[in-house]
Amino acid sequence: MRDILNKTLDTAVQKFGAEYAEVRAQKLFKTMLTIKEDRVEAAKQGIENGAALRVLVNGAWGFASVGTLDSETLTNAVSHACKMAKAASWRLKSPIKLVETKAVEDKVMVKTRKNLSEIPIEDKINTTLTIGNTILGYDDHVKSCTIDYLDLTGTTYFINNEGTYIEQDKLYVWSRMVATATRAGIFTFSREEIGSTAGYEVFDVETPEIVGERVAKRAVEQLKAKPPKGGTFPAVLGPNVVGVFVHEAFGHLAEADLTLSGSVLSNKIRKKIASEIVTFYDDGTIEGAFGSFKYDDEGVPTQKTLLVKDGVVVGLMHNRETAQKFNAKPTGNARAEDFRFEPIIRMRNTFMEPKDHSFEELVDDIKFGYYLKSFRGGQANLDGTFQVGIQEAYEIVNGELGAPVRNASISGNTLETLLKVDAVGKDFELWPGRCGKGQTAFICDGGPHIRLREVLVGGSA
Repeated sequence: MRDILNKTLDTAVQKFGAEYAEVRAQKLFKTMLTIKEDRVEAAKQGIENGAALRVLVNGAWGFASVGTLDSETLTNAVSHACKMAKAASWRLKSPIKLVETKAVEDKVMVKTRKNLSEIPIEDKINTTLTIGNTILGYDDHVKSCTIDYLDLTGTTYFINNEGTYIEQDKLYVWSRMVATATRAGIFTFSREEIGSTAGYEVFDVETPEIVGERVAKRAVEQLKAKPPKGGTFPAVLGPNVVGVFVHEAFGHLAEADLTLSGSVLSNKIRKKIASEIVTFYDDGTIEGAFGSFKYDDEGVPTQKTLLVKDGVVVGLMHNRETAQKFNAKPTGNARAEDFRFEPIIRMRNTFMEPKDHSFEELVDDIKFGYYLKSFRGGQANLDGTFQVGIQEAYEIVNGELGAPVRNASISGNTLETLLKVDAVGKDFELWPGRCGKGQTAFICDGGPHIRLREVLVGGSA
């Protein structure tokens, strides 16, 4: 494999004068399932080989991808990428430059008790169907469920003309469950995701019965809930909501490519944007977390990146190109969904650092407000505005949890909201998920419980 990839690099450098060239290749085994109610809607399983070829010629990028690892095809593809880059360079105002990095040679191995490629697809279908049957059988008011399942395992290869060569095993198991329930004209929704880089043994802990019951129970219990009062109230956010808030409302703004595109953080580096008890990280080194890996898709070692310290923006997430522009070090955040895509800046495991408050202390001083336990979805804009839908929430009355609330949402301006964090819990949770930014990435987000002095609470998001 290495000889074939080296030959491809030689074509780019020697024949076309590329100042930089890289090849990302993959040999992966992949399974995808979709279950609706008690039937299989889609099932796909097989080997997915391919390569991505990226070159820098005359200061411009060229990119090509092919679904084979054949030497002649790779040579033709890299030639096409170089010609594309040369053509693009004529219209380039300023040449692209990459920050220097240390050459790396490594082989990253992953061990698991249950090899995904050896588990029959019938077993994976049965596991997924059991989740669905558990959800539908929990209560007559549960009306529908959809379960998506994905696993992949295999090896990726990275090589560039600077001397880096990395073989890195990949292993991901992911599933998302969505259920709905209705009664007397009331409609409720419940979602859950599980993700593991340990292997199929995740279902030994998060068994289909446990996960299915948790999803169904939330949907049914929300039928008894009432709509929230609209307005501005104090609120306690659970780790699940904190995670999506950190990810959606802040994290994307701190991806350096979006910062350069005009995100609200573009003029906030080294400035205070949050209360002094707020500290954020994006960390790719957490063992077993769904957003962890050893090297990113530019061959840069992953790391723990400090983004906000004591309320002050101190860092961004970088690839080699943005690190050069910001005179910073690359952070190992360049990621591509697969060989069909160019690597872009993506989050890994993004979270708020815990402090020292207990949950009881967080709710104790609230006369009336909300405990927002679990999120339904979220979005944010480059100007810092955000909205997060909540699927499970409760009133807080005189320092005690009260009646359940359904279809709540919170919205506002990220920087204004971060200044209103007045207490941070000592607990900590990370939640797995997938993030879309033109392509999909496996991530985790989370943190402790936190308290906001006030936030705008609304109805269905």
